[in-house]
Amino acid sequence: MARYTGPTAKISRRFGVELFGPSKAFARRPFPPGQHGVRAGRKKKSDYGIMLAEKQKLRFMYGVLEGQFRKYYEEASRRTGVTGEILLQLLELRLDNLVYRLNFANSRAAARQMVSHGHITVNGKKVNIASYSCKPGDVIAVADKARSQALVNRFMSLTANAVTPDWLELDAAKLSAKLARIPSQEEIAPIVNVQLIVEFYSR
Repeated sequence: MARYTGPTAKISRRFGVELFGPSKAFARRPFPPGQHGVRAGRKKKSDYGIMLAEKQKLRFMYGVLEGQFRKYYEEASRRTGVTGEILLQLLELRLDNLVYRLNFANSRAAARQMVSHGHITVNGKKVNIASYSCKPGDVIAVADKARSQALVNRFMSLTANAVTPDWLELDAAKLSAKLARIPSQEEIAPIVNVQLIVEFYSR
């Protein structure tokens, strides 16, 4: 499956936020890349530029390519409810994101690879599709293989201080968790203005 494989620190610097997790490169140079990076932030953006930036930030954060992101938006707009919130929920319920939220991996990219390599099961069956959409009641677990268990235990030691969201019921001893419910927008706490993304696609 296609995915973004370019430089992550440069993308984070462009938008001024750590979209891919903690970055030493971003910490050292928290300004846009390029010869005039330090001064680039002073340039006033158009309304379109601001909306585009918000859309790109959310897309990069979840590791979704443009075509797939548009499909998520179209699905969200068809459903009853607040389009922006539904869009966030669709992204949050991706299997790779849930693996990341459970701290089975220390980044969404690592979580995606973990799913792709068959280390994760859903309701007892191996699922190797990172974009697989989970539903309330689904049980996400680490495969019953020594290699998978060791990999996740190593990641969990790195994320020991991270908090698991309330909408996920984690059994750390069994390396499994239940998706208790769909999170609200407030619980997701997006780093973007999702309403501007809705306006971007509504133009």
